[in-house]
Amino acid sequence: MIAADRRPDTAVERSGATTDGLPAVTAVVPTHRRPELMRQAVQSIVDQTYAGQIEIIVVFDACEPDLPPVETGPDRTLRAVSNERVRGLAGARNTGIVEASHDFVAFLDDDDHWMPGKLAAQMAVFAAHPEVGLVGTAMQVDDGRTIHQRPVPLTLVTHDDLVRDRIAGLHSSSFVFRRQVLVERVGMIDESLPGAYGEDYDVLLTTSQLAPIRLVNEPLVSVRWSGQSFFYGKWAQYAEGLTYLLDKHTELRTDPAALARMSSQIGFALAAAGQRKAARTWLRQALRLQRLNVRAWLGLLISFRLLSADAIARVANLVGKGI
Repeated sequence: MIAADRRPDTAVERSGATTDGLPAVTAVVPTHRRPELMRQAVQSIVDQTYAGQIEIIVVFDACEPDLPPVETGPDRTLRAVSNERVRGLAGARNTGIVEASHDFVAFLDDDDHWMPGKLAAQMAVFAAHPEVGLVGTAMQVDDGRTIHQRPVPLTLVTHDDLVRDRIAGLHSSSFVFRRQVLVERVGMIDESLPGAYGEDYDVLLTTSQLAPIRLVNEPLVSVRWSGQSFFYGKWAQYAEGLTYLLDKHTELRTDPAALARMSSQIGFALAAAGQRKAARTWLRQALRLQRLNVRAWLGLLISFRLLSADAIARVANLVGKGI
């Protein structure tokens, strides 16, 4: 069953809940010409054990809408919309958020999938903590060869936690928001971010200043790291996005550990993009703040053409890490 393509007309209609009182959820899946991966992502939403209603909105970004042949059943609906905002993840997510019929909005990238109990575990947290604006989960990383568990040993994540550490295990494909918090307080996803790179970290930093973030420390999302990411290997775009975040969130500049981390990431990306002189400026700043910053030392070696950034990234991915 595929739902008609329409938007809710009233706040009462938007709040939709099942007869047993469970809140309804809208899942937003941005996609761009990856039909089989997108089908698997959609199927993982349909297969959730959560007994509440789930609306699945697939947002087609710069491609023609073509929904997969998935049987949804009585408590699941599936519809397609086209991204008519800024091209990329930020615009596509915002398209889905605007179109959402329900008071809770979840994100899932088209190359990832949810474990069956994910949504039920998160909605239980919302029920127990009505003040919470966002609930995430831990994840597992699939590099095409091995499954790596990425736990997040926290149940409550503060803004200070996120300034000190990106908390890489907290992936956007695990996010479930109260839609009101996301739209009215956070302001949705920042479409000015260059290439939408770092939009997940950006929204985490902003949300954590406005409403509590809680986590389910179970790997309930499987994230694919096998060279098919929208961002894979776009080093100059990495650097531009990270610099934007550093300028937007000034607390990242005033915390020495945060500045060292961000500087090393920007420097590494610039070195990988061949902008060696600019890279060394950032890398030296990182090392002044943190002499044992491994990423910064690797970036310097790349800037002198002694190492390959792609080779380092592949090795990092093999152990379930990112650069």
